[in-house]
Amino acid sequence: MVVKSKSNVKKKFFEIKAPLISSKINLYATLPEELEGRIVRIDLTRILKGKSFELKLRVNKEGEELVAEPISLWLAGSFIRRMIRNGIDYVEDSFMVECKDAKVVVKPFLITRHKVSREVRKNLRNAARKYLENFVKIRNTKELFSEIMSGRVQREMSMELKKIYPLALCEIRVFEIL
Repeated sequence: MVVKSKSNVKKKFFEIKAPLISSKINLYATLPEELEGRIVRIDLTRILKGKSFELKLRVNKEGEELVAEPISLWLAGSFIRRMIRNGIDYVEDSFMVECKDAKVVVKPFLITRHKVSREVRKNLRNAARKYLENFVKIRNTKELFSEIMSGRVQREMSMELKKIYPLALCEIRVFEIL
């Protein structure tokens, strides 16, 4: 049996399609099989014009081509710290919910315009949870990732929560497939 040494193995770039962000990623390896299961992190700040989302993708082999499927999406802590000011309150929540094809963890993050009472924060949290559970139930994960990245979910949720109290920021901080 002949064993090739590491120095003789030639590495090259392999193209991986990421249909969610409609771009191609190049990864360095010796064989395409080596890349299967690898996790890639992409900063979407430039694509989304300043909103600091980070996307985690897993590489899978479909036929002859490599495709990156999304695993999680989260908002950078620096973006949240930049949004928080004096004289405001924030509301966080974390829950698991079933979508059409997987179980997901959703963590909404809301910032009010002024200080509010605990009861108002509780009502905002409960209304956000109810809205997101209904929204997520009827969609699959690919639709959810694209709608969160485009900001459609956050916009609609903000309009719904505005009836309780006007918000300065309404975001999904973490969206992750279990």
